[in-house]
Amino acid sequence: MEPGSARDRLHILFDDARAEQKRAMAALPKIRLAWLGITAGLMALTLWMVFLWVPTEINQGNIQRSLYFHVPVAWTAMVAIALVAVASVAYLKTRDEKWDRLAVAGAETGVIFAALMLITGMVWAKPVWGVWWTGEAKLTTTLILFFIYVAYLMFRAYFPPGEQRRRLAAIIGLIGAIDTPIIYYGAQLWERAHPSAVVGRSVDGPVGLTLLVATVAFSVLFVYVAGERYRLRRQEDEVAALRRAISLQPSRSVSSTPSPGTTPESVGGAPAGGA
Repeated sequence: MEPGSARDRLHILFDDARAEQKRAMAALPKIRLAWLGITAGLMALTLWMVFLWVPTEINQGNIQRSLYFHVPVAWTAMVAIALVAVASVAYLKTRDEKWDRLAVAGAETGVIFAALMLITGMVWAKPVWGVWWTGEAKLTTTLILFFIYVAYLMFRAYFPPGEQRRRLAAIIGLIGAIDTPIIYYGAQLWERAHPSAVVGRSVDGPVGLTLLVATVAFSVLFVYVAGERYRLRRQEDEVAALRRAISLQPSRSVSSTPSPGTTPESVGGAPAGGA
């Protein structure tokens, strides 16, 4: 392979990637800004409804307002692991790296919502139950979901890149999705202090409307953040591909064949026969 031809192909690959990125960036900013505006508007509406519009609950008081954050982030964390599982199945079937990127974006965003789910739950539990944490099944399986997210991301961070890492990460994502229905039906299966599932039940009045708006707002926020992370992951993969192409490019070697017009002395550094 000639060094010149390898460099030419590398330049063509780089120019094509840059042209594609320019075309995508020409259309994406408007869509991304519109989606960001919708997300900000819904979050502002949620905050207004939670703290100013919905009435204070009689029994629990203001701490009950944690419901409007705890339930939406819990819902989003479970949607995220379901997205990871669906993308993992699609990758195992097609071996298309875009599904692997989608799974990573879902996991990296979902772990944040899973952490918020645990934090808001503990903040709500302390005044109501008198303890930060109990060992009941719903809480334990929720913690397991968080650890599954962490294990998935740690595996991808420390395992060598390649097909095997993507395949094994997809299997971990599928295993993690099994925990989602256990979390959802945990309070019904093992009735303890935690109330039964809210999402999927009829909640009337201002409480139900506020909870609905908050759930939609956090879902839209998840889609925006995961979409941004997917876009960034794709750019990271493009940079990695260019680096691999550069590393595979053959190094330029000095030719040992004398060019026309050169003398043996200029090539060998000394006259034939020595001094």
